[in-house]
Amino acid sequence: MQEILNQVLSALRGMWKFRWPGLIVAWVVAVVGVVIVWRIPDQFEASARIYVDTDSILKPLMSGLAVQPNVEQQINMLSRTLMSRPNLEKLVRMADLDLKSQSKADQEALIERLQKGIQMRTAVGGHNLYTMSYRDAEPEKAKRVIQSLVSIFVESGMGASRKDTASARSFLDEQIKLHEAKLEEAEARMKEFRLRNLDRQSLDGKDVTSRMVEIGSQLEAARLQLREAERSRDAAKRQLAEARGQAPSTALPNLLAPPAGATTTAAAAGSFPTPEIDARIQDQRRNLDGLLQRFTDQHPDVLNARRLIADLEEQKRREVAELQRRAQAAAAAAAAAAANAPRTATSPGDSLAVQEMSRMLATAEVQVAAMQARVDEFNGRMAQARQQLKTAPQIEAEAAQLNRDYAIIKKNYEDLVARRQSAVMSGELDVATGVADFKLIDPPRVAPRPVSPNRVLLLPGVLFAALALGIGFAFVATQVRPTFGHGDELRQKTGLPLLGIVSALITDADRRRERASMFRFVTASGGLVGIFVAGLIAMVVMNRYGA
Repeated sequence: MQEILNQVLSALRGMWKFRWPGLIVAWVVAVVGVVIVWRIPDQFEASARIYVDTDSILKPLMSGLAVQPNVEQQINMLSRTLMSRPNLEKLVRMADLDLKSQSKADQEALIERLQKGIQMRTAVGGHNLYTMSYRDAEPEKAKRVIQSLVSIFVESGMGASRKDTASARSFLDEQIKLHEAKLEEAEARMKEFRLRNLDRQSLDGKDVTSRMVEIGSQLEAARLQLREAERSRDAAKRQLAEARGQAPSTALPNLLAPPAGATTTAAAAGSFPTPEIDARIQDQRRNLDGLLQRFTDQHPDVLNARRLIADLEEQKRREVAELQRRAQAAAAAAAAAAANAPRTATSPGDSLAVQEMSRMLATAEVQVAAMQARVDEFNGRMAQARQQLKTAPQIEAEAAQLNRDYAIIKKNYEDLVARRQSAVMSGELDVATGVADFKLIDPPRVAPRPVSPNRVLLLPGVLFAALALGIGFAFVATQVRPTFGHGDELRQKTGLPLLGIVSALITDADRRRERASMFRFVTASGGLVGIFVAGLIAMVVMNRYGA
C-alpha cells in the first residue's frame, strides 16, 4: 500500500512540473469545444397528434351482413409502413423539399435523412393515439413535413380499404363468371344424362331394386285380381249352362240371382283404372310444383319433370286404349260364343234370363281381359327392370358423380354470389363510415425554442473534457520526460548505488517566484472554471426568461 501511495505521489509531483502545458491544453480544448458547441445549428421540432377512432355504430348493426376487417390491425400496419419509400417520395414532393435537391445523390440523402429523422410513436397510455415529430434547422420546413405526413397518413387510411374492396369485388366477379360457366356445363351434362336415361328414372327417386320390389308387389296384386276375375267368369259360365238346361219355372229364380262377384265386376267394367300410373303422375306434378318454387321454367329439372309428366300421360292413354281393345275383343268373342251356342226353346221368361246371364258373362270376360292386360304389363315391367338391373350400378354411380359435382359447383357459386354481395355492402359501409375516423388532436406546430442542441448539458461536458485532456497531457509528459523527486526512486529505477544527494538552496526570491507562479496558475485555472460557470448561468437565465 505504501509503495502504491509513493508511486501516486511521484506521478503527481511529475505532473506538477508540467502544470502550465497541461493548463494551456485545457484552455485550447475548452475554447475549441465552446466554438463547436455554439456553431451547432439549432434544431426546431414540429409535432402533431392524431387519434384514430375505430368504433362505429353501423358496424355492430351490419354484423353478419358485411365483411368487417380488423381495423386496428390495419391501422397498426399502416403506421408501421408509413415510412416506406413511396410515401417518403410523396412527402418530399408535397413539402417542396426537392427544390434544392438537384442530383440523384442529394435526393437519396434527403430521403434517408427523413427516414431517420421522422418519429412516429404511440402515445403512452393512449389507444390508437399517435404522435408524429420531425426536427430541422428551419421551423417552417419541419412544419411542412409534419403537415404532409398527416395528410399521407389520413389518405392512406381512407384509400386502403376502398382499394381492397375494389380488388375483392373484381376477383369475385371473375370467379363468379368462371363458376357460372362451370354450373352451366354441369347442368348441360345432367340434362343430357337424364335425357339419355329417361326410361330409367323414377319419379320418387327410388333405385332399380326398390322399383323391382314395388313392381313385384303390383304384379302379385294384379295376378290375384286376375284369378278372382277368372273364377267369376267360370261361375257365370256354369250358371249360364245350368240356366239353359233347366225348366223355365225352376230356372228363372236361379237365373235372376247374380253370381258371386258379378256385381263388383259389372260395376268395374265401365271404366279402366290405372292407379299406378295415376299415382306416378300425381307425384310428378307435386315434384314440379316444388321445383317451380325454386327454379325457373328453363331449369333442366323443371323441363325434365314436365317431359316425364307428358310421357306418363301418353303411357296412360296407350294402356287404356289397349285395355279397351282387349275388352272389346273379349266381348265380341263372348257374344259370338253365345250366338253359336245351342238354345233350348223355352218360354219368354227363360229367354230373358239366358240373355241376362249371357250379358253378365260378357262383362266377366271383359274384366278378365283387363286383368290379363294388367298382368302382362307388369310382367313386361318386371322383365325390363331385371334388364336394367345389370347396368344400374354404373348408371347410378355416374348419376351420383354428376349430382355431387353439380352440388359442389352450385354451392361454390352461391357462396361467391353471397360474398360478392357482402363485399358490395362492405364497400358501401366504408363509404358511409370510413374504415376509421381520423381526429387531429394537436395540429402540426413548431416549438418556439430549439429543442437541440442542449448547450446547458454540452458546455459542462466540454469543461470536463478540457480538464481531463489537460491532466492527461501533464501525465503523458511525465512519462515521456520522467523526473525523480526522491533518492530512493532513482536507486530503484537505475539499480545503482546512490552515493549522495545535493540539496538545492531556496532563497526568499525563489519562494516569492513560487508563490507568484502558484497564484497565476490558480487564477488561470479558476478563470477557466469560472467562465464556464458564468456562461452556464447566463444560458439558464436566457432559456427561462427570454427567447
